Amino acid sequence: MAPENWRATNKSNRVLLAAEQGHYGVIAAIAYNLEQILGFVKAAEQARSPLIIQFFPWAVTYSAGLLIKTAALAIAASPMRDHIVLHMDHAQDYALIKDSADNLPFDSIMVDMSHYEKEENLAKTRELVQYCAARGIATEAEPGRIEGGEDGVMDTEGLEGSKTTPEEIREFIDTGVDALAPAFGNMHGEYWAAGPQLDFPRLEQIRQNINNEVRIVLHGTNGFKPELLKQCIEAGVSKINVNRLVLDDYYDHLRANAPTMSQTQLMEEGTQKVVDLTVRWMEIAGSSGRVSL
Repeated sequence: MAPENWRATNKSNRVLLAAEQGHYGVIAAIAYNLEQILGFVKAAEQARSPLIIQFFPWAVTYSAGLLIKTAALAIAASPMRDHIVLHMDHAQDYALIKDSADNLPFDSIMVDMSHYEKEENLAKTRELVQYCAARGIATEAEPGRIEGGEDGVMDTEGLEGSKTTPEEIREFIDTGVDALAPAFGNMHGEYWAAGPQLDFPRLEQIRQNINNEVRIVLHGTNGFKPELLKQCIEAGVSKINVNRLVLDDYYDHLRANAPTMSQTQLMEEGTQKVVDLTVRWMEIAGSSGRVSL
């Protein structure tokens, strides 16, 4: 069982509280393979920036947890080890959440029950938050329902996306969760032709209702411009979930060079593509240079 003061020492909580107090954002990047794990760690080292490495539940089931254990080893070997968080994003299966909390080295888990209606979402979230807390693992939840879908996230097609109401915030804080990912016009996957249409007045009211009790998480950043990301951070967001935003150059590299380049060169140069693009977004998020070693 976790000690009574585990929240204060939990790495995810420490990193995100520092970001909130310092008015910058922490890049929380989805990893799918070894090149990306290495690229993210190297980016944190190069930029002297805190970082969250995230995995979808797919990575747990696909590799029997091996990808997560590999990331934990890479983090432990880094001089940035105290500033790189290991997180499971959009965990939606009861048994998988409990098994991961018991057997994998996650610092935090997103208990995503947003595919249920609100009352059931709250009840299931409360139960799983308590399960994780007993093991010293921080948690994140999604009040409202963020529209769209991406590889590894249950699509909300057929479900009505619903923006988070300021009144819902207290109900979710009362579950004991450590971070909240509100729905305020953001979308998983790709945005429609008009691009992101974010409801900043709603986010401001949500921020006021949160009253610094939990951290605010931004989901759905594919295609974001730097100015929009900075606006979200200025509005109180501390954790910035990214997928393609830091991986596009990696995938462009694979498409262009896989037919002709050796496997080892393809991997090495692909890793560097991840490093370079991640460092760029760390600079945009204001987290670069925040860690002194």
